Amino acid sequence: MLNVVALLGRLTADPELRRTPSGVSVTTFTVAVNRSYVKQGGERQTDFIDVVAWRNTAEFISKYFRKGQMIAVQGSIQTRSYEDKQGNKRKAVEILADNVYFADSKGSSQGGQSAGGYTVPDYSAPAAAPAAPSFSQGSADDFAVVDDNEDLPF
Repeated sequence: MLNVVALLGRLTADPELRRTPSGVSVTTFTVAVNRSYVKQGGERQTDFIDVVAWRNTAEFISKYFRKGQMIAVQGSIQTRSYEDKQGNKRKAVEILADNVYFADSKGSSQGGQSAGGYTVPDYSAPAAAPAAPSFSQGSADDFAVVDDNEDLPF
């Protein structure tokens, strides 16, 4: 069996961090996702998908994501039944977020690279070459000559 979901869309509101009575972090939010097709002569439709995240994922989302920001969500579909205030039985379908990712481009006006005073690393850019080691405090006696022709002990 397989239950895997991947979404890419925009947050419809700022996520709010809440805590259960036992102190577990949780946030719920809605992601607006455009459909991939448009009916001839029609407008592109959007689905509004409810997402729930728990613990560290919930704290991360609440700290770094804001309304209108593009978000990528990886998770699974879950359903739950409940009774509303009028006593009617209801069923909710939502995405349980396992991982979330920044999806805005670096120069996007929607934000994404700086959140709450913290600078978020840009993992899309190639890593800079490490700086050359400095041997200013060592001497030539600190190094051994290695003969490439010797057999390796393993």
